[in-house]
Amino acid sequence: MSDRPPLPPFTAETAAQKVQVAEDAWNSRDPQRVSLAYTEDSVWRNRDTFLTGRAEIVAFLTAKWERELDYALRKTLWASTDDRIAVRFQYEWHDADGQWWRSYGNENWEFDAHGLMRRREASINDVPITAAERRITGPRSDAEPELPLR
Repeated sequence: MSDRPPLPPFTAETAAQKVQVAEDAWNSRDPQRVSLAYTEDSVWRNRDTFLTGRAEIVAFLTAKWERELDYALRKTLWASTDDRIAVRFQYEWHDADGQWWRSYGNENWEFDAHGLMRRREASINDVPITAAERRITGPRSDAEPELPLR
């Protein structure tokens, strides 16, 4: 098994790095790439959906990004301990009818010694927005401020 740095135990700096690595992977919209950050038997709760293992993660993300078009995400470190990280996030996307959405949420992550996520619990709410209200339009810039909650 290969390591996925940064590895636990996390410091504030390495936890922030782990969050940025996750944001970059999810913004790729590549289910296979994203799934490699999780253990083979990773357990997820995503809203009201419960998943176990990489195959289910890939299937879930494939369907997600077929439905959530032009998906763009921002994650922010909320807190961390030795092997756990809490994140708040926002992402924007539009549906097949052209309606834009901003999805807000919190995630709790637990990692194994190799830096793979063995547990992910996500609570997410969706708010309809207009195209003019979008705030996330591309890759994160170094000077980008933290996104407001509303």
